[in-house]
Amino acid sequence: MPSSLDAYLGSYAGTDPQRVAVADTLRQLAGAAVKVRNTIIQGGSGENLGASREAANAGGDIQKELDVVADRVFLEAARASSIAFYGSEEQDEAVALKADGLLAIAIDPLDGSSNIETNVSIGTIFSILPVDAEHRSNPASVFLQPGSRQLGAGFFIYGPQLLLVMSVGNGTHVFSFSPSFGGFVELRSSLSIAEKASEFAINASNYRHWDPAIRLYIDDCLAGAEGPRERDFNMRWIASMVADAYRIFVRGGIFLYPGDGRKGYAKGRLRLVYEANPIAYCVEQAGGGATDGLNRILDIVPDGLHARTPLVFGSKREVERVGRYVTDPAAIGERSPLFGKRSLFRA
Repeated sequence: MPSSLDAYLGSYAGTDPQRVAVADTLRQLAGAAVKVRNTIIQGGSGENLGASREAANAGGDIQKELDVVADRVFLEAARASSIAFYGSEEQDEAVALKADGLLAIAIDPLDGSSNIETNVSIGTIFSILPVDAEHRSNPASVFLQPGSRQLGAGFFIYGPQLLLVMSVGNGTHVFSFSPSFGGFVELRSSLSIAEKASEFAINASNYRHWDPAIRLYIDDCLAGAEGPRERDFNMRWIASMVADAYRIFVRGGIFLYPGDGRKGYAKGRLRLVYEANPIAYCVEQAGGGATDGLNRILDIVPDGLHARTPLVFGSKREVERVGRYVTDPAAIGERSPLFGKRSLFRA
């Protein structure tokens, strides 16, 4: 019989106080995710969960009803845990909870809001950070820690199955909610992202706004077997990062959300603290890579709770290749002058 999430967390935590707090937090988050899942299944008991609200969230994005519902549910889960500070995409500022809490949690309560009305997979992304003495004296600093300091991270997917993809620093594991069991059971142990990619995920409608290096990388992928990559690629784009990420965990590939030339998009649109960092943590624990196109995501020091970043993650060799396109595409051995000016998006 597969291991339960509760048993896995018990084995991980032992008697270490910090680990016990992390394990308890993950249990509370799992319970909250089931509540969100039930709300989605029930259609919100008459609420239009995909309806837009008049207010925007802290990042300037229009909130949907389910964004607010999910944030409320996960905030209550944080209150029941050893959480000192709760930082959410849906809150302007971090919320102070337990004065003696050992941890801070940064969360995107509902990833993929644009897909709510179309019944496409959506999710929740979270990051668990330590709280040290310096953070208690200066609470604003708790979410300015680089992602390398995360104690645990992961995401839930509300799709055909309710899945939890998570890591506490010993590999990346997948748990599936089993209604008959009444909890989460292990579905996949120690994920390993394939080094070689044959799929990429990017919003190609923004092609005209990308920097030349990103255009060139995508052009070379689209050129297929006849181009410098000498193999065919498939393109995928779901617009729910949790769904795109899980596909990459299972069968390899690369995800790109670069910065671009549009106003407000120079640093991309994804949030470093509660989107890029937790995904990057799980990706690295599965043998993949995650950068802003050049720099390791987990090394970047945020300048605020809602800091934004470009994000490239997935198969390690492919992520490294994007970095070479950014620095010096002419140095890539198999590229030919024939493809230097060619674009499959331009006449």
